Amino acid sequence: MSKLIVYQYPKCSTCRNAVKWLEAQGHELELRHIKDSPPSEQELTEWIDLSGLELKKFFNTAGEVYRQEGLKDKLPGLSREEQIALLSSNGMLIKRPLVSNGKQVTVGFKTEEYERVWGK
Repeated sequence: MSKLIVYQYPKCSTCRNAVKWLEAQGHELELRHIKDSPPSEQELTEWIDLSGLELKKFFNTAGEVYRQEGLKDKLPGLSREEQIALLSSNGMLIKRPLVSNGKQVTVGFKTEEYERVWGK
């Protein structure tokens, strides 16, 4: 199986479940703490482009920081570059786990999607 980079928050049960699932599939994982070492703007830009997802899917809209900063109202007025810079400045703004092998990217953890993208 391929080596995957996994940006995760160790205290997050969704992240722990995703890591457990990926390990069970035989993937080698490079775990990165999303709060202590968030992805760079360049890495995020590449992954957003690779994912084919809308940029807003990368935001942890249920997170405390997102709500405290009032980002629901602020994001529409920001450019793509400003939004990516914001994400890279605080890993807690990023929906997690964020997983990539350099060719594909998943955001969050849904078993069906993981089966399709990271399954055997």
